Amino acid sequence: MGWPSCNATEEYLTIHEVDLWDGGITFHTLCIILCAIFTVISFILAGILIAGHALHYSRPNEQRYIIRILFMVPIYALTSFLCVYFYKESVYYELIGDCYEPFAIASFFTLLCYYIAPDLHSQKDYFRQIQPVPWVWPLPWLQKCCGGERGCWRTPRSGLTWFNVIWIGVFQYCFLRVAMTIIAVVAQYYQLYCEDSDDPAFAHVWVLIIESIAVTIAMYCLIQFYVQIKNDIARYRPFLKLLCIKLVIFLSFWQSTIIDFLTSSGVVKSSAKVHLQDWNVALPNLLIAIEMSFFALLHFWGFPWRPYMIGKDQPLTDPTDPTAFPAHYYGPARALFDACNPWDLCKATARGFRWLFVGRKSRTADPSYQLANRQSVEGRQ
Repeated sequence: MGWPSCNATEEYLTIHEVDLWDGGITFHTLCIILCAIFTVISFILAGILIAGHALHYSRPNEQRYIIRILFMVPIYALTSFLCVYFYKESVYYELIGDCYEPFAIASFFTLLCYYIAPDLHSQKDYFRQIQPVPWVWPLPWLQKCCGGERGCWRTPRSGLTWFNVIWIGVFQYCFLRVAMTIIAVVAQYYQLYCEDSDDPAFAHVWVLIIESIAVTIAMYCLIQFYVQIKNDIARYRPFLKLLCIKLVIFLSFWQSTIIDFLTSSGVVKSSAKVHLQDWNVALPNLLIAIEMSFFALLHFWGFPWRPYMIGKDQPLTDPTDPTAFPAHYYGPARALFDACNPWDLCKATARGFRWLFVGRKSRTADPSYQLANRQSVEGRQ
């Protein structure tokens, strides 16, 4: 029995469409024009906001992550246009472009950590003192099925252990998404990826499943983290920032996944006016390009640069902190270098896996467990 065919031949991939109306343009040409327009709009809006932070780069520990988040808009918009224009090679652009998604999620998580405390040591001290809130849905439902609060889905007694669980839940996506991208690119090169098929003989369905699970875990942990600390960082307007991230990730990933499933399963088929490649590639990328222009506008409220202007009233900082009001700007070159240097996120990912495989075994020796036990006794009394 031979290996199943992917049908990804040159003729199969080539778009042949009739005009949408007499003397008009094809659906694919319309997608290219609209993608180009909205990509330019996204670049202009995102560029203004990024330039504002780069020119007023006064708090590197916060603004480097903000700039990384803002880069999502032009990166997503550009890759969307390239996918539509060079549709035969769209798999490569999609895979490489989507690699930025986990780093944006990790950057937002790290930004929230810096809102709590200025360094990892201080962040650990903060979480040692907290009582973790119960998991948000659906884990409470899983707890009922798997041993309750004493089962594998229990809420950690230690705030520090809870922090480390959230940490690895977020940063695992950085590793898995990059790994899946490399596997997918290699599989595509050897014609073993087959984006247009859900046959388990090809890599596409397995990459899709693993990425779906990984991004779901990362977003769940990010939401749980927000629920835990939202009151302590309320002055930073975290909900609006979370909404910007969550909507971008949700729309860019899941709408493409749904359309991809509909086309690969045969529910949506090509017609004389709309080729299968346009259903599978042009339409989801056109939607992303349009959405990015709106998110670029929303980012002006979610991630403003004016609070970082020296000499201005900065309500987001602590006046009792001598480092709260920087004495100078670090310059746009430093801002762009910090934002484009992923070494800190690589170290954070390594730290997460080190705790998962090594530190987790000795977690109960931390003083936070003694505090948790004391609070538990006091609660029963």
